[in-house]
Amino acid sequence: MALPSPALPTLVLASSSPYRAELLARLRLPFESHAPDIDETPLPQEQPEELAARLAETKAQIVGAKTSNALVIGSDQVAVLEQQMLGKPKTHERALQQLQAASGRTVFFYTGLCLLNTVTGASKTVVEPFQVRFRQLTEQQIDTYLQREQPYQCAGSFRSEGLGIALIQHLQGNDPNALVGLPLIRLTELLEQAGYPVL
Repeated sequence: MALPSPALPTLVLASSSPYRAELLARLRLPFESHAPDIDETPLPQEQPEELAARLAETKAQIVGAKTSNALVIGSDQVAVLEQQMLGKPKTHERALQQLQAASGRTVFFYTGLCLLNTVTGASKTVVEPFQVRFRQLTEQQIDTYLQREQPYQCAGSFRSEGLGIALIQHLQGNDPNALVGLPLIRLTELLEQAGYPVL
């Protein structure tokens, strides 16, 4: 007689981002979302890739501490322009400054991804890079974009999945989903390695 297969762990997204939830929903897997509350301030001398990885891990750990039998997904993104990290602008004025600085230049986006198994305590963290070359933009073009899109909670004031695509001259990277905030190609790999079948 065949033994019953063990129940799969609950899939939990450690994020309040509707964009990440929308991306994860594309895999057509049942999941829950829980928002972690963390300080996103970089540590002294911390590099962008290190910050993205640490924030993703911290999100997964905070939510994982409150969850049993779960695979917890933590993700965070850091934008960098000429070695200066661009945070979430939060205001129109700051977003305008960020995009004026990015005009005609390349911004590097680093998206950290952590998958934490709350049963075993095992976790795996990766960082997915992506490059965005911005067009030469006028202040009026930037202001129009900001008024319509209001990307004030997005790193670098940029949302590629919306009107932000009109700001772009060139994109370079392995997974366009990483630019939105959740690298689904790498996530699929991590889930399958953890014994959670996507297909």
